Amino acid sequence: MTRPRPRSAPSTSRRRTAPTNPSRPSTDPSAGGNLTTGDALSIRPRNPRQAPLAPLAERFGLRAEAALDGLDATGVTIDSRDVRPGDLYIGVPGARRHGAEFAAQAAERGAVAVLTDAEGAELAGAAGAGIPVLVTDEHPRGIAGAVAAAVYGSEHLSAKTFGITGTNGKTSVVYLLAELLRAAGFTPGLSSTAERRIGDEVIVSDLTSPEAPVLHGLLARMAEKRVDGIALEVSAHAVERHRIDGVRFDVVAFNNFSQDHLDDFGDMESYFAAKLALFSPEHAERGVVVVDGPYGQRIARESRIPVTRLATEYGQDADWHLAVTRQSIDGVSFVLQGPEGAHFRGSVPLFGRFMAENAALALIMLHEAGIQLDRVAAGLENGRIPVYIPGRLELVSEPGVGPRFYVDYGHTPGAFEAMLDALGEVAPGRIIFLFGADGDRDTTKREEMGRVAAAGSDVLIVCDYHPRSEPPEKIRAQLIAGARTAGRAEIIEEGDPRAAVRLAVSLAGPDDVILYAGPGHEDYQEVAGQHIPYSARDEVRGALREAGLLK
Repeated sequence: MTRPRPRSAPSTSRRRTAPTNPSRPSTDPSAGGNLTTGDALSIRPRNPRQAPLAPLAERFGLRAEAALDGLDATGVTIDSRDVRPGDLYIGVPGARRHGAEFAAQAAERGAVAVLTDAEGAELAGAAGAGIPVLVTDEHPRGIAGAVAAAVYGSEHLSAKTFGITGTNGKTSVVYLLAELLRAAGFTPGLSSTAERRIGDEVIVSDLTSPEAPVLHGLLARMAEKRVDGIALEVSAHAVERHRIDGVRFDVVAFNNFSQDHLDDFGDMESYFAAKLALFSPEHAERGVVVVDGPYGQRIARESRIPVTRLATEYGQDADWHLAVTRQSIDGVSFVLQGPEGAHFRGSVPLFGRFMAENAALALIMLHEAGIQLDRVAAGLENGRIPVYIPGRLELVSEPGVGPRFYVDYGHTPGAFEAMLDALGEVAPGRIIFLFGADGDRDTTKREEMGRVAAAGSDVLIVCDYHPRSEPPEKIRAQLIAGARTAGRAEIIEEGDPRAAVRLAVSLAGPDDVILYAGPGHEDYQEVAGQHIPYSARDEVRGALREAGLLK
């Protein structure tokens, strides 16, 4: 990483800490997950269809322990708190308890039947559910998506459906897809880490990829609202844990791959395999792959569906090529060229070559789905894609007043490197970088996060993110140890993120850029099992107002 700008002399780290104040407990869900009460309520169609249970049981080979004649399901859920009258409740074995233990609660809320495994059937009987139990010989999660698709009627969507996977940038691609679909005359819907959108309706979300019944309820609502273009983030967990089962994508895409989630997947090969599995006939018709790196080249070689390749590096063999034509801190312009004369000249109002790549990937996905680029361009003003991405390189400060202050959700070494490299090319002054790391998550990436952060910034402030059950000072120490190996940035330890934000503002000059990575759109901090209300955007606005830099 090279940046031709004056740099601060490295120093020993300074330490500031402040006590935390846990205040909001989370609720233990019935299915063994970790959703909070507010997250449990799923999005459903307002006028659900009725799906007779008897043919449903026959189709999926379910053994019914009571007569099903005359019983219809109008919804599906694996969360007993989210049961609504007419639901088929799926009892899934969880990390702590089996969902079938809550069958009686589901029945009280109006569930018409329970679908579970043999163990769950015994638990449901012991719980005195008093409603029919459908038993599967498979893991219930393995058929939940297909069952939900059958109940909601979302197995044969008329909408163009797009899925994006990769370590970093999925959210950006989803929002770019939505804007490009809108420009082409479609009514877009999306599901991202930040929110769900159904046309103009916006619902705040938490999980990158919701459970399959929640997803199919959302898709049914989109169909009801005449959404005809759908963009979905697809995490590795979503593929491995059957969260996208029952969805048939027109086009899926892969953008990049770097270390993340090894606490769940164990090693990079297993993590990669979950990404690769999306490129199969069970999930999609066609694929688009960025082939700049070895993992993208592997996807292109090993994909079980036809793929088209995008390269952003000169000389790389590919079907499509991207060239960045202009960069500034206010955005990036690019030219995209493809087979048979296909081309697009455009811009994105967010800095960074990686943002041009995200836009190019979205454009090619539309092209592969049969949506001509000329049609997209006709709906834009001079090729400018007017995208707003909650929590992604979100400018919180007032343009032209003091330092620029960005908030971003990136929390991997790859995301840090891409953002800091991009900033290094366009920032007029110093880069002040704030970040922390997840507790109870992949610990092996922490020192690399620190090293990359320090190598790409002039002042580095290490604060707390979501320490969860880990001692926050232990997490910070690992990040600082990695940062010191870079031998570049001034390193400051400030445990309290509120104080860290104000410290960054106090240190910044008018030409400096402050980047706060990690919290993005989130509205809480998780400490010792408690959810503490915390909004990075609100804290930044408050600090800027206190400094007289924001009205």
